[in-house]
Amino acid sequence: MEKRAINPWQWQSQSAYQQAVEVTQASATLYCAGQAAIDAEGNPSTGDMRAQLQQVLGNVEQVVTAAGYQCRDIVHLRIYTTDTAALFGEGGCFDEFTDWVARHGIQAAATMVEVNFLAFEGLKVEVEATAVR
Repeated sequence: MEKRAINPWQWQSQSAYQQAVEVTQASATLYCAGQAAIDAEGNPSTGDMRAQLQQVLGNVEQVVTAAGYQCRDIVHLRIYTTDTAALFGEGGCFDEFTDWVARHGIQAAATMVEVNFLAFEGLKVEVEATAVR
């Protein structure tokens, strides 16, 4: 697989995403369902945004690796949140996301969507991923 990031601008580099990612010569694609802050027993988190985002990213990582991919194979991420201020605002935790992306060498196009409600009451963030190898 060959992957090429396309960024006509540079402002997005601070947000850990690419404007577009071209994939050629791919052998397989993995479409992951939205991963929320739910533990292995199916219990939703009651933690704050930072704790939930850590759980979510850990869940994404677990699903991707269980399928035989690596996080660096992720080419698209979609983030859903019920509270953009807690994610991006003053004292927010978006650094958890940017650190995770950097740690895994992920080059992915990304979209963030604010929603009113997630699967369980109290959940604040969910992440979908698409990986290609």
